[in-house]
Amino acid sequence: MLISRTLAAAFCCGLLFSSLLNPAMAQDSVPAASSVAPDAALKPRPKVALVLSGGGARGFAHIGVLRALQELRVPVDIVVGTSMGSVVGGAYAAGSSLDQMERLVRRTDWNAVVADRPPRDELVYRRREEDLLLPSRIEFGARMDGVSLPPAAAGNEALELALTRVLPHGARDKPVNLLQLPFRSVASDLVTGELVELSDTPLFLAMRASLAVPGVFAPVRVNQRLLVDGGLVRNLPVDVAREMGADIIIAVNVGTPLAQEKELISAVSVAQQMLQILTEQNVQRSLKELRPGDVLLQPDLGGIGFLDFARHDRAMKSGEAAVRAMSARLLQLALPEAQYAAYEVKRLSAPVGIDHPVMLTKVEVAPSGRINPQELLVQSGLKVGTEVTSEQAQQAANHLFGRGDLARVETEIRDDRDGRTVLIKPTEADWTHSRLRVGLELTSDFADNNAFELKGMHVLTSLNDWGGELRTIARVGTERALGTQFWQPLGIGSPWYIAPELSYSSTGGDVFDNSGFRQARYGVKTGLARLALGRALGRWGDLRYSVGRVKQVLHQSIPEVHEEVSEVRTVQELAFTVDSLDTVAFPTRGTLFSLGWQRLMHSREEGPVLARQSVQGLQAFHLERWAGHLYAEWSRSLGNVNANTLGGFLRLSGSTPGSVVGSRTVLGRMVMARSVGAMPAALGGDVRLGFSLEAGGAYSPESPLRWGALHQAASAFVAVDTRFGPLYFGAGTTKGGNSSGYLFLGPIW
Repeated sequence: MLISRTLAAAFCCGLLFSSLLNPAMAQDSVPAASSVAPDAALKPRPKVALVLSGGGARGFAHIGVLRALQELRVPVDIVVGTSMGSVVGGAYAAGSSLDQMERLVRRTDWNAVVADRPPRDELVYRRREEDLLLPSRIEFGARMDGVSLPPAAAGNEALELALTRVLPHGARDKPVNLLQLPFRSVASDLVTGELVELSDTPLFLAMRASLAVPGVFAPVRVNQRLLVDGGLVRNLPVDVAREMGADIIIAVNVGTPLAQEKELISAVSVAQQMLQILTEQNVQRSLKELRPGDVLLQPDLGGIGFLDFARHDRAMKSGEAAVRAMSARLLQLALPEAQYAAYEVKRLSAPVGIDHPVMLTKVEVAPSGRINPQELLVQSGLKVGTEVTSEQAQQAANHLFGRGDLARVETEIRDDRDGRTVLIKPTEADWTHSRLRVGLELTSDFADNNAFELKGMHVLTSLNDWGGELRTIARVGTERALGTQFWQPLGIGSPWYIAPELSYSSTGGDVFDNSGFRQARYGVKTGLARLALGRALGRWGDLRYSVGRVKQVLHQSIPEVHEEVSEVRTVQELAFTVDSLDTVAFPTRGTLFSLGWQRLMHSREEGPVLARQSVQGLQAFHLERWAGHLYAEWSRSLGNVNANTLGGFLRLSGSTPGSVVGSRTVLGRMVMARSVGAMPAALGGDVRLGFSLEAGGAYSPESPLRWGALHQAASAFVAVDTRFGPLYFGAGTTKGGNSSGYLFLGPIW
């Protein structure tokens, strides 16, 4: 008896000492070491394998399954996963706590993860500027032999960042055969169609390859093989678990069921059904391999689609419910409390490596095609002679995703006696070298003010070793325009650039008097040749000075006048812009600020030289499901010109566009909207209900600005984040003035 008590006390002390060294063991409600009783002596038991299937967002149910198994004290000795099952299973096998996984799921912006590029506030400024010029997200690769779609609907960086966060520190690059629990990730060879078991691959790469759903995430190259989602060949890999020595298998099937005939209404839905048929067929084969002693869990996930990431809470609860429904059988595998505590301590106590900063002795970027490796080296910010941690080196390489033309960035870090060597191996996204973006803009107040534009933007990148670009924009509709700009950095990776530009446009507009009554309609043709010198301010801003030669031809069409007025002027401009918005559709964080100054370089007229100044600022915010922005605008024109106008949706809603005119204008507004749903990830983002409060007006030195003279307006709207840009249906009114309904597709800044 004395000996047994001594052993028990020693075991308790050991657990207590381990908990001090590894705080993670205290998570997930693991019983404290002091609760370990003498019955903690290990007893012979069957080896239990947990097999987790793929299913996209439905795979969040796996976390609920693990939570309920923990409550029942059912141990897991082997983990095998496919796709999302590989992500959850790999994190669990590596020692992640369930609390950590649940927090990650709830806090991750899944819309950003399944977006077709890195988060917008991580893009370089040049790419962000494209969103303001054309907010559509419909893009193609354009070549002489035709157009091509991107190889996947989603980018890599946001996904890979989410995968990194779910793993314990130091587990990202650990081979899967060295994890706390034996683990296998299953992928498919895209070339041969063969099953690939990732057994000695770094954990992160194994998870990422298995999750490469065709059409959603880009394929991954591992050991010279191009790998995609393992669900195509083995979505429920029971046989893999059996080969690893499992006595009892707990199989969790969360695969998407086949669609009904009434749902097969498009080529996309038919293609999806074909993939689901292949997946379902291999799942049925795997189910036949289960033995009488095995346990099959099939959570009730009706109504949760493959990309319904916003329904993560319901998916996790469904996983817990599936375990409780089978609790009578699962309790036969349960361990005594103290024995399960020892099991959890071992699973959570993965050794943590300390990531010390080490002196960089060599930084190299491997050639990847058109992009100059030295340009990528400069843009990474890594410099020989500085000290960096492995994580900092990895982040510097991931920083390159913001260019928008890389499909993958691999980083190899090697340490020796002399210091640290970093090798960055980028993979170019071939389709981005010549990109074509198309969009549609619509404006209607369901009365006399209607406009539409079909827009296209073509961008040709990496034209030389310094990273030159050619950007061409065309418009057809209410405004007809064609313009091209050549953007040339002044050195490899230099923030300084020059940008010569040529453009032509033809449009029309109404002229109002000070009372807001329409007086005439003019057609305006404008030709412009301009040269800009500028500097990129990090990723968040831009400063440029330009000189341009402008020729304008004005023709009065209502009432019609046969004469045309032609002017040729030389204009100098200074523009400063800050853009850190997370999206242009309905931003929830970030700032958009612009300061503009224009002036004629000479004038033959007497009096003040024609000039214009403007300031615009927008600050976005959010509070849980609410989001909105505060906006302010001021502009002034000199030289007897009334060039500033207000009116239209969110610019004094209810007023006719351009009807508030003066030499000086001021506008302020507050917009708030609540998220009430979401579009399918492939079609767009949030659906919001919102309102705006607005105030603004025009004034002059002869008629100073007074609060009582400001127009007060408000609107209510439904906003939908579509891939063509923000779509608004709304109604607005100006106090003491008009009211109007609105259909608005396109930018509102």
